[in-house]
Amino acid sequence: MFVREVTPDEGRRLQKITKTSKQPIRMRRAIVVMASAHRQPVPAIARLMQVSEAYVRQVIHDFNERGFDALDPKWSAGRPSKVDRATRERIACIARCCPRDLGWPFSAWSLSKLREVLATNNIAEISRETLRKLLKAEGVSWQAVKTWKAGTDPEFATKMDRILDLYDHRPADGRVVCVDEFGPLNLQPRAGRGWFPRRKPRRLRATYHRTQGVRHLLGALDLATGKIHYRIRDRKRWQEFLGLLKSLRARWPGERLYVIADNFSPHKRAEVRDWAADHDVELVFLPTYSSWLNWIESEFAALRYFALNGTDHRSHGEQDAAIGAYIRWYNQHARPKRDFAVNSKIRRPDYLPKVA
Repeated sequence: MFVREVTPDEGRRLQKITKTSKQPIRMRRAIVVMASAHRQPVPAIARLMQVSEAYVRQVIHDFNERGFDALDPKWSAGRPSKVDRATRERIACIARCCPRDLGWPFSAWSLSKLREVLATNNIAEISRETLRKLLKAEGVSWQAVKTWKAGTDPEFATKMDRILDLYDHRPADGRVVCVDEFGPLNLQPRAGRGWFPRRKPRRLRATYHRTQGVRHLLGALDLATGKIHYRIRDRKRWQEFLGLLKSLRARWPGERLYVIADNFSPHKRAEVRDWAADHDVELVFLPTYSSWLNWIESEFAALRYFALNGTDHRSHGEQDAAIGAYIRWYNQHARPKRDFAVNSKIRRPDYLPKVA
């Protein structure tokens, strides 16, 4: 038996399916039809495709009756799920609970322990892999526990709104500058990541005695340009902080400076406050335990990652030069800072009630 007469257009379509189809079943059936159209006998096609002769005859019959629809695989619904919707939600709820709260003597679930508990309580008899997929589908994932420090500032909302307003609406009479200290900068091998041959990571020495002291970087991020201005000093007293403010004042004469800083005691020194009031500099302090509101913190994280991690500087001069080279490169690629934490939970009206 052979397939019906195939038109030239149908032949070209069959040939295209055999070359481009991503479904093996559809491709195999198209090859059977093409071979039959070339008057290949059923036994020869079965040997070529390594299928039974009954399969070849069925494909030819189906194509003669239904045309190209016969090439499409008919997917079955598969095995019915052993876990219904309510049970899936219950399993996800159990996984989110601490085991001790449910009377079990451990502080975290493993897939094996959770599977055993589900079976013991006649909730579900499923494998670990099925349990893993179920939890993933329900939005439950294995994550590290993080710490959180609650802000105790009674003016938290007022101060946060003030800073966010400066970020979102730059004042027309001046510029916003975020300042902070970075350090201490001691001399030690710093762990990091890089691209190395497999199983041959870069090795750094181990140190036990560090006798060259530490230094500190005082940085200022100008939001109008996105550039970082910095000084590296041996100490970070109010005198060094005031020196940084004076350098910023000299850099932008005639503009009012809105300096965002944390509550480090040298920042609130009377001498610093008096000088700022006399030189058109407004010090805008963060709420307590809210350093994440200072935009320069993200730039310090990048500085640590790209300039210090994976290094082993032997002198402060060498380390200072590496930091300076990175900041110069950063400033050459800097852009104005905009859109601070646009989609963050801190922007929601109910942030404070739900902050914990």
